[in-house]
Amino acid sequence: MNQEKPISYCCVLDASTYVGFWILKRLLTRGYSVHAAIRKNEDSVLEEEIRDMEAKEERLEVYDVDVLDYQSILISLNNCNAVFCCLDNPEGYDEEKEVDLEVRGAINVVEACARTESIEKIVFSSSLTAAIWTDNIGTQKDVDEKCWSDLDFCLKKKMWHALAKMQSEKAAWALAMDRMVNMVSVNPGLIVGPSVAQHNSRPTMSYLKGAAQMYENGVLAYVDVEFVADVHIRAFEDTSACGRYFCFNQIVNTEEEALKLVQTLSPLIPMPPRYIFYYHYYIHIFFVICKIYSYNI
Repeated sequence: MNQEKPISYCCVLDASTYVGFWILKRLLTRGYSVHAAIRKNEDSVLEEEIRDMEAKEERLEVYDVDVLDYQSILISLNNCNAVFCCLDNPEGYDEEKEVDLEVRGAINVVEACARTESIEKIVFSSSLTAAIWTDNIGTQKDVDEKCWSDLDFCLKKKMWHALAKMQSEKAAWALAMDRMVNMVSVNPGLIVGPSVAQHNSRPTMSYLKGAAQMYENGVLAYVDVEFVADVHIRAFEDTSACGRYFCFNQIVNTEEEALKLVQTLSPLIPMPPRYIFYYHYYIHIFFVICKIYSYNI
Protein backbone atom coordinates (compact mmCIF):
# COMPACT_ATOMS: atom_id res chain seq x y z
CA MET A 1 0.00 0.00 0.00
CA ASN A 2 1.32 3.45 -0.96
CA GLN A 3 2.20 5.30 2.23
CA GLU A 4 2.59 8.72 0.57
CA LYS A 5 -0.69 8.81 -1.35
CA PRO A 6 -3.55 7.43 0.70
CA ILE A 7 -5.93 5.37 -1.39
CA SER A 8 -9.03 6.44 0.55
CA TYR A 9 -10.54 8.86 2.99
CA CYS A 10 -12.08 7.04 5.93
CA CYS A 11 -14.41 8.25 8.65
CA VAL A 12 -14.22 6.71 12.12
CA LEU A 13 -17.37 7.41 14.12
CA ASP A 14 -17.02 7.53 17.13
CA ALA A 15 -13.22 7.82 17.07
CA SER A 16 -13.06 8.53 20.80
CA THR A 17 -14.35 5.06 21.71
CA TYR A 18 -11.68 2.51 22.61
CA VAL A 19 -12.07 0.52 19.39
CA GLY A 20 -12.55 3.64 17.29
CA PHE A 21 -9.34 5.16 18.62
CA TRP A 22 -7.31 2.10 17.65
CA ILE A 23 -8.90 1.90 14.21
CA LEU A 24 -7.97 5.54 13.74
CA LYS A 25 -4.36 4.88 14.72
CA ARG A 26 -4.04 1.85 12.45
CA LEU A 27 -5.59 3.69 9.50
CA LEU A 28 -3.06 6.51 9.83
CA THR A 29 -0.24 3.98 10.05
CA ARG A 30 -1.45 2.39 6.80
CA GLY A 31 -1.44 5.73 4.98
CA TYR A 32 -5.11 6.61 4.97
CA SER A 33 -6.52 10.09 5.48
CA VAL A 34 -9.02 10.01 8.31
CA HIS A 35 -12.03 11.99 9.47
CA ALA A 36 -12.26 11.42 13.22
CA ALA A 37 -15.91 11.99 14.15
CA ILE A 38 -16.16 12.52 17.90
CA ARG A 39 -19.12 12.74 20.22
CA LYS A 40 -18.45 15.20 23.03
CA ASN A 41 -17.40 13.53 26.26
CA GLU A 42 -16.03 15.85 28.90
CA ASP A 43 -13.90 13.19 30.59
CA SER A 44 -12.51 11.49 27.49
CA VAL A 45 -8.73 11.15 27.56
CA LEU A 46 -8.88 9.58 24.11
CA GLU A 47 -10.67 12.64 22.72
CA GLU A 48 -7.87 14.84 24.02
CA GLU A 49 -5.29 12.56 22.42
CA ILE A 50 -7.07 12.71 19.07
CA ARG A 51 -7.21 16.50 19.13
CA ASP A 52 -3.49 16.60 19.95
CA MET A 53 -2.85 14.22 17.05
CA GLU A 54 -4.76 16.51 14.67
CA ALA A 55 -2.29 19.32 15.32
CA LYS A 56 0.61 17.08 14.26
CA GLU A 57 -0.94 14.86 11.59
CA GLU A 58 -1.99 16.51 8.30
CA ARG A 59 -3.97 13.43 7.25
CA LEU A 60 -6.29 13.72 10.24
CA GLU A 61 -9.34 15.98 10.55
CA VAL A 62 -11.55 16.03 13.65
CA TYR A 63 -15.31 16.58 13.48
CA ASP A 64 -17.73 17.06 16.36
CA VAL A 65 -20.84 14.96 15.79
CA ASP A 66 -24.09 14.14 17.49
CA VAL A 67 -25.34 10.77 16.26
CA LEU A 68 -28.90 12.01 16.76
CA ASP A 69 -28.13 14.99 14.51
CA TYR A 70 -28.25 13.69 10.96
CA GLN A 71 -26.62 16.79 9.45
CA SER A 72 -23.53 16.59 11.68
CA ILE A 73 -22.97 13.02 10.51
CA LEU A 74 -23.25 14.05 6.86
CA ILE A 75 -20.60 16.73 7.32
CA SER A 76 -18.14 14.24 8.83
CA LEU A 77 -18.66 11.85 5.89
CA ASN A 78 -17.77 14.40 3.22
CA ASN A 79 -15.46 12.83 0.55
CA CYS A 80 -15.05 9.61 2.57
CA ASN A 81 -15.01 6.16 0.96
CA ALA A 82 -15.52 4.14 4.12
CA VAL A 83 -17.18 4.53 7.49
CA PHE A 84 -16.09 2.61 10.56
CA CYS A 85 -19.16 2.84 12.78
CA CYS A 86 -18.04 2.30 16.39
CA LEU A 87 -20.93 3.34 18.60
CA ASP A 88 -20.27 2.67 22.27
CA ASN A 89 -21.52 4.33 25.43
CA PRO A 90 -18.52 5.44 27.54
CA GLU A 91 -20.76 5.33 30.61
CA GLY A 92 -21.56 1.67 30.04
CA TYR A 93 -24.99 0.10 29.65
CA ASP A 94 -27.12 0.25 32.78
CA GLU A 95 -30.52 1.36 31.47
CA GLU A 96 -32.88 0.62 28.59
CA LYS A 97 -32.72 4.21 27.32
CA GLU A 98 -29.08 3.63 26.30
CA VAL A 99 -30.29 0.88 23.96
CA ASP A 100 -32.67 3.26 22.19
CA LEU A 101 -29.97 5.91 21.75
CA GLU A 102 -27.57 3.43 20.18
CA VAL A 103 -30.23 2.09 17.82
CA ARG A 104 -31.19 5.59 16.71
CA GLY A 105 -27.53 6.47 16.20
CA ALA A 106 -26.94 3.38 14.06
CA ILE A 107 -29.95 4.20 11.89
CA ASN A 108 -28.76 7.78 11.38
CA VAL A 109 -25.25 6.66 10.39
CA VAL A 110 -26.51 4.16 7.81
CA GLU A 111 -29.05 6.63 6.41
CA ALA A 112 -26.34 9.30 6.10
CA CYS A 113 -24.11 6.82 4.27
CA ALA A 114 -26.95 5.98 1.88
CA ARG A 115 -27.19 9.66 0.97
CA THR A 116 -23.43 10.13 0.52
CA GLU A 117 -22.30 9.16 -2.98
CA SER A 118 -18.66 8.57 -2.08
CA ILE A 119 -19.28 5.86 0.55
CA GLU A 120 -18.24 2.41 -0.67
CA LYS A 121 -18.67 0.41 2.53
CA ILE A 122 -19.75 0.60 6.16
CA VAL A 123 -17.79 -1.50 8.63
CA PHE A 124 -20.14 -1.78 11.60
CA SER A 125 -18.57 -2.59 14.96
CA SER A 126 -20.93 -4.76 16.99
CA SER A 127 -20.22 -7.37 19.68
CA LEU A 128 -20.31 -11.09 20.33
CA THR A 129 -22.96 -10.31 22.95
CA ALA A 130 -25.33 -9.58 20.05
CA ALA A 131 -25.30 -13.30 19.29
CA ILE A 132 -24.85 -15.41 22.43
CA TRP A 133 -27.64 -14.61 24.91
CA THR A 134 -30.66 -16.92 24.72
CA ASP A 135 -32.71 -19.05 27.11
CA ASN A 136 -30.87 -22.14 25.88
CA ILE A 137 -27.35 -20.72 26.12
CA GLY A 138 -26.35 -23.85 28.01
CA THR A 139 -27.65 -26.29 25.40
CA GLN A 140 -27.06 -24.71 21.99
CA LYS A 141 -24.32 -26.61 20.16
CA ASP A 142 -22.92 -23.86 17.97
CA VAL A 143 -22.79 -20.09 18.01
CA ASP A 144 -22.09 -18.64 14.59
CA GLU A 145 -22.82 -15.63 12.41
CA LYS A 146 -26.43 -16.74 11.96
CA CYS A 147 -27.12 -16.45 15.71
CA TRP A 148 -28.74 -13.50 17.45
CA SER A 149 -29.31 -12.85 21.13
CA ASP A 150 -32.94 -13.24 22.17
CA LEU A 151 -34.83 -9.98 22.70
CA ASP A 152 -37.14 -11.25 25.45
CA PHE A 153 -34.30 -12.93 27.33
CA CYS A 154 -32.18 -9.76 27.25
CA LEU A 155 -35.10 -7.62 28.43
CA LYS A 156 -35.97 -10.07 31.22
CA LYS A 157 -32.38 -10.25 32.47
CA LYS A 158 -31.64 -6.55 31.80
CA MET A 159 -28.74 -7.40 29.53
CA TRP A 160 -28.50 -3.87 28.21
CA HIS A 161 -25.10 -4.24 26.52
CA ALA A 162 -26.24 -7.29 24.55
CA LEU A 163 -29.56 -5.64 23.76
CA ALA A 164 -27.93 -2.42 22.53
CA LYS A 165 -25.50 -4.28 20.29
CA MET A 166 -28.08 -6.72 18.95
CA GLN A 167 -30.79 -4.12 18.29
CA SER A 168 -28.46 -1.54 16.75
CA GLU A 169 -26.78 -4.11 14.51
CA LYS A 170 -30.12 -5.52 13.37
CA ALA A 171 -31.41 -2.01 12.64
CA ALA A 172 -28.24 -1.19 10.70
CA TRP A 173 -28.51 -4.38 8.64
CA ALA A 174 -32.18 -3.82 7.84
CA LEU A 175 -31.62 -0.25 6.66
CA ALA A 176 -28.41 -1.07 4.78
CA MET A 177 -30.20 -3.76 2.80
CA ASP A 178 -33.17 -1.50 2.15
CA ARG A 179 -30.92 1.36 0.95
CA MET A 180 -28.57 -1.05 -0.87
CA VAL A 181 -25.55 0.10 1.16
CA ASN A 182 -22.55 -2.24 1.29
CA MET A 183 -22.06 -3.19 4.93
CA VAL A 184 -19.96 -5.65 6.92
CA SER A 185 -20.17 -6.17 10.67
CA VAL A 186 -17.40 -7.21 13.04
CA ASN A 187 -18.53 -8.84 16.30
CA PRO A 188 -15.61 -8.97 18.74
CA GLY A 189 -15.50 -10.71 22.07
CA LEU A 190 -14.48 -8.87 25.22
CA ILE A 191 -11.90 -6.32 24.10
CA VAL A 192 -8.62 -6.08 25.99
CA GLY A 193 -5.48 -4.10 25.32
CA PRO A 194 -3.33 -1.15 26.43
CA SER A 195 -4.95 0.86 29.25
CA VAL A 196 -8.33 -0.82 28.70
CA ALA A 197 -9.14 -0.51 32.40
CA GLN A 198 -8.65 3.26 32.20
CA HIS A 199 -10.09 4.02 28.74
CA ASN A 200 -12.91 1.48 28.45
CA SER A 201 -13.85 0.54 31.99
CA ARG A 202 -17.64 0.87 31.98
CA PRO A 203 -18.32 -0.77 28.59
CA THR A 204 -16.01 -3.59 29.71
CA MET A 205 -17.99 -4.16 32.89
CA SER A 206 -21.25 -4.00 30.92
CA TYR A 207 -19.92 -6.74 28.63
CA LEU A 208 -18.99 -8.87 31.66
CA LYS A 209 -22.53 -9.02 32.98
CA GLY A 210 -23.16 -12.76 32.96
CA ALA A 211 -19.46 -13.61 32.66
CA ALA A 212 -19.81 -16.72 34.83
CA GLN A 213 -22.52 -18.06 32.53
CA MET A 214 -20.39 -17.28 29.47
CA TYR A 215 -17.50 -19.18 31.00
CA GLU A 216 -19.61 -22.19 31.90
CA ASN A 217 -20.97 -22.41 28.36
CA GLY A 218 -17.74 -21.85 26.46
CA VAL A 219 -18.56 -18.43 25.00
CA LEU A 220 -16.38 -16.20 27.19
CA ALA A 221 -14.09 -14.99 24.42
CA TYR A 222 -11.73 -12.03 24.35
CA VAL A 223 -9.58 -10.30 21.79
CA ASP A 224 -6.74 -7.77 21.61
CA VAL A 225 -7.86 -4.32 20.47
CA GLU A 226 -5.09 -3.99 17.86
CA PHE A 227 -6.22 -7.24 16.25
CA VAL A 228 -9.81 -5.99 16.29
CA ALA A 229 -8.75 -2.76 14.58
CA ASP A 230 -6.87 -4.68 11.88
CA VAL A 231 -9.89 -6.93 11.26
CA HIS A 232 -12.11 -3.87 10.75
CA ILE A 233 -9.66 -2.42 8.22
CA ARG A 234 -9.30 -5.75 6.46
CA ALA A 235 -13.09 -5.98 6.21
CA PHE A 236 -13.04 -2.68 4.33
CA GLU A 237 -10.07 -3.45 2.10
CA ASP A 238 -11.20 -6.94 1.06
CA THR A 239 -13.87 -6.49 -1.60
CA SER A 240 -15.10 -10.05 -1.03
CA ALA A 241 -15.89 -9.40 2.66
CA CYS A 242 -19.60 -9.63 3.44
CA GLY A 243 -21.93 -10.44 6.30
CA ARG A 244 -20.93 -10.80 9.95
CA TYR A 245 -17.50 -11.75 11.31
CA PHE A 246 -16.98 -13.01 14.85
CA CYS A 247 -13.61 -11.83 16.13
CA PHE A 248 -11.63 -13.21 19.09
CA ASN A 249 -8.16 -14.44 20.01
CA GLN A 250 -8.99 -16.65 22.97
CA ILE A 251 -11.87 -18.56 24.53
CA VAL A 252 -11.55 -19.01 28.29
CA ASN A 253 -11.83 -22.76 28.89
CA THR A 254 -9.43 -23.45 31.74
CA GLU A 255 -8.65 -22.18 35.21
CA GLU A 256 -5.31 -20.79 34.07
CA GLU A 257 -6.95 -18.89 31.21
CA ALA A 258 -9.55 -17.48 33.60
CA LEU A 259 -6.86 -16.09 35.87
CA LYS A 260 -4.99 -14.65 32.89
CA LEU A 261 -8.10 -12.74 31.82
CA VAL A 262 -8.64 -11.39 35.33
CA GLN A 263 -5.02 -10.23 35.47
CA THR A 264 -5.41 -8.60 32.04
CA LEU A 265 -8.31 -6.52 33.35
CA SER A 266 -6.54 -5.47 36.55
CA PRO A 267 -7.08 -3.10 38.33
CA LEU A 268 -10.61 -2.93 36.90
CA ILE A 269 -11.16 -6.40 38.34
CA PRO A 270 -8.93 -6.75 41.42
CA MET A 271 -6.93 -9.89 42.06
CA PRO A 272 -6.32 -10.67 45.76
CA PRO A 273 -2.49 -10.85 46.04
CA ARG A 274 -2.47 -13.64 48.63
CA TYR A 275 -4.16 -15.99 46.15
CA ILE A 276 -2.01 -15.25 43.17
CA PHE A 277 0.32 -18.23 43.52
CA TYR A 278 -2.22 -20.85 44.56
CA TYR A 279 -3.47 -22.66 41.49
CA HIS A 280 -6.47 -24.31 43.18
CA TYR A 281 -7.88 -20.84 43.97
CA TYR A 282 -7.81 -19.65 40.33
CA ILE A 283 -11.28 -20.70 39.32
CA HIS A 284 -12.78 -19.81 42.71
CA ILE A 285 -11.49 -16.24 42.45
CA PHE A 286 -12.68 -15.91 38.88
CA PHE A 287 -16.21 -17.05 39.70
CA VAL A 288 -16.41 -14.77 42.72
CA ILE A 289 -15.46 -11.81 40.54
CA CYS A 290 -17.84 -12.86 37.76
CA LYS A 291 -20.73 -13.18 40.19
CA ILE A 292 -20.07 -9.68 41.50
CA TYR A 293 -20.63 -8.29 38.03
CA SER A 294 -23.28 -10.72 36.76
CA TYR A 295 -26.09 -9.14 38.78
CA ASN A 296 -27.55 -12.52 39.68
CA ILE A 297 -28.44 -13.63 36.16
